Amino acid sequence: MDFDYTTLGHVTIDIFADGSRQPGGTAFYSALQAARLGRRARIVTRGRPSELKELLEPYLAELELTILAAPHTTTLQTSGSGAARRQRMMAWAGPLAQDIAVDSAILHLAPVARETPTRWHGHQAFVGLTPQGLVRRWSGAGGVISLLARPDEGSDDAQATGEPPPPGRGVAEALAGADGYDAIVVSDEERACCEELIAAATRGGAVAAITAGPRPTTILLPDGRALQSPVASIQETRTDLGAGDVFAAAFFVSLAEGSTPDQAAAFANAAATVRMQGAGADAIGRRTAIEERLRAGAGGGSPG
Repeated sequence: MDFDYTTLGHVTIDIFADGSRQPGGTAFYSALQAARLGRRARIVTRGRPSELKELLEPYLAELELTILAAPHTTTLQTSGSGAARRQRMMAWAGPLAQDIAVDSAILHLAPVARETPTRWHGHQAFVGLTPQGLVRRWSGAGGVISLLARPDEGSDDAQATGEPPPPGRGVAEALAGADGYDAIVVSDEERACCEELIAAATRGGAVAAITAGPRPTTILLPDGRALQSPVASIQETRTDLGAGDVFAAAFFVSLAEGSTPDQAAAFANAAATVRMQGAGADAIGRRTAIEERLRAGAGGGSPG
């Protein structure tokens, strides 16, 4: 395999209330967590190459970056945190190309704005999906991002450049390939939009994790059983942005390494805890820090 961990999805520019700009998006946070777990990590994204290279320059020694050129980089204006977080779509990079070559031990489909392709080729030993970007909608430049009212809701949103975005890899397309997933991770607030996808994936042999903030993470197994993975409280949380993405990467890596689902969830919750005790991507932990947290019996944080 060329890589150990590959993410397909938009690296975003996150703009905060104080005007600061940081890299964001599941593809970025998850790939960086995988890299800090000792995996050779690659991001395949779309946007303005010069803008993305400058944004990610501090992390390029840890990550391989493939950029499909576009007139815009997906840009999100972010305010608040946790359940109170609000994001606006200021610019959209458009869908990733079909039939991207992916030769990776772990492939993580990581959409944030309906950009994931429906087809790719190459060899993957493990395929993970975080479908949050499949169930999001927005309307025009500066439009507030929200969840679809129902899984089959149409896509008539206008992207920030005024052109209607194509449906991308929506829930229907994800359902068509549900028997090819090894694991999926969704948040509790996304669960209603993804129930059919979760059911189809677990019937096909996948393990599903549903994160729920400070409440226990629910693990759904292919045999129909449900497990609860406790989430320990954190005395001092800096920010939770990207914690769910960190959870997903740690969960996928741990499962691919042969851990049981409950062991993988405990490891992933510990990774989320380490992330939330710092600020930004620099707080994403390495394996030693995560294992130390796990040994301390602090199970994890609140990945959201």
